[in-house]
Amino acid sequence: MFKKIFGWGKKKKEEELQQIDIDKEEIESSEIEADIETNEDIEEKLDNTVKEEVTQENDLEETIKENNDETKLYEKIVEEEIKEESVKEETSIDTDKIEEINEQTEEEAKEKIETEKKGFFSRLKSGLEKTRKGITEKVDGILGSYKKIDEELFEDLEEALITADIGVNTTLDIIEKVKQKIKERKITEVNDIKDILKEEIREVLTQGDSNSKLNIEPSPAIILVVGVNGAGKTTTIGKLSSRLKQEGKKVMIAAGDTFRAAAIEQLDEWANRSGVEIISHQEGADPAAVIYDGIQSAKARKVDVLICDTAGRLHNKKNLMNELNKIFRVVEREYPEAKREVLLVVDATTGQNAVLQAKTFKEACDITGIVLTKLDGTAKGGVVVAVQSELNVPVKLVGVGESINDLQDFNAENFVNAIFDSE
Repeated sequence: MFKKIFGWGKKKKEEELQQIDIDKEEIESSEIEADIETNEDIEEKLDNTVKEEVTQENDLEETIKENNDETKLYEKIVEEEIKEESVKEETSIDTDKIEEINEQTEEEAKEKIETEKKGFFSRLKSGLEKTRKGITEKVDGILGSYKKIDEELFEDLEEALITADIGVNTTLDIIEKVKQKIKERKITEVNDIKDILKEEIREVLTQGDSNSKLNIEPSPAIILVVGVNGAGKTTTIGKLSSRLKQEGKKVMIAAGDTFRAAAIEQLDEWANRSGVEIISHQEGADPAAVIYDGIQSAKARKVDVLICDTAGRLHNKKNLMNELNKIFRVVEREYPEAKREVLLVVDATTGQNAVLQAKTFKEACDITGIVLTKLDGTAKGGVVVAVQSELNVPVKLVGVGESINDLQDFNAENFVNAIFDSE
């Protein structure tokens, strides 16, 4: 019994010890689990801390980057503003300089134009010296010798104008109109007649088809130069080609005078001096063929103005005048798109004979303008008035000297002022 009790107690004791071991193991296991959980928590916290720090560092870097970008942007904006201000200042300075230069250029241009005008007028006045003496001195002498206006005074004025080759019919018309204006204005002073006389001559020169400007714009244009031998065609062509070249135009010459000895050589010399091209054939060739070749070359080279010489011909030689018509037909057929001028060159020293020549040429071909040469060598400059009055063809160019600049555009106002010695 005792053994049995003791055995049970011992067993009980063993069970308790086992239970204690189990509890101990559970406690240790729990502590280990707790430690693990604690470690995991610590690791998690550490991870979170690290992540937060990394995030903060990234945020800081982003912030720094943004700040740097903003700084760069700001610096760029500031730099651009500085550049803009600099450009504005430079532009302002440049604008001021440009305005100053423009003002100087305009002033210089005006001065140059005025100088050229004075130069042209001076040459014109000098070239018309003989004509001025032939008209003005006579008119002044007549007016100075009369104390009252009467018929005898008008007869003396008529004689003075006819002597200057203004022509009988033109002179009579002018004097009649002077009388009418004296009556209308109730003029009693003899010296006032001179101004009225100038008015009437100016009106004659500007009446009808009095456009004195060459019809060569826009290009292309062709200028046919006609006239009798010795009138100055070759010299006129040379001077005109040089002037047009100086104005920036591309010019070509066609040497259509194949009959006169040395005509081609003279034109070739002018072409070399002027720096323009020339088309020529051998002496005795068909003039119309030369003009044809000239037109084809002008088209191919895109020439602005083609100037064509023609053989000098007497106005009373029908066969030569017919040949001139042949040339015109070639021009009409081959160059219809070109502006056309037909200039008749007349020697002013021939006086009223120049008017006769002009009338005959006008009947044979469509003369568009007159070139009066050698005005500096004659007292018969009044022929300008006669040509304009009787033919109603404008005088477009006048030669008042040997210089290349002495071939001038005709201007009625300047002409009248030059022959009456006033500016």
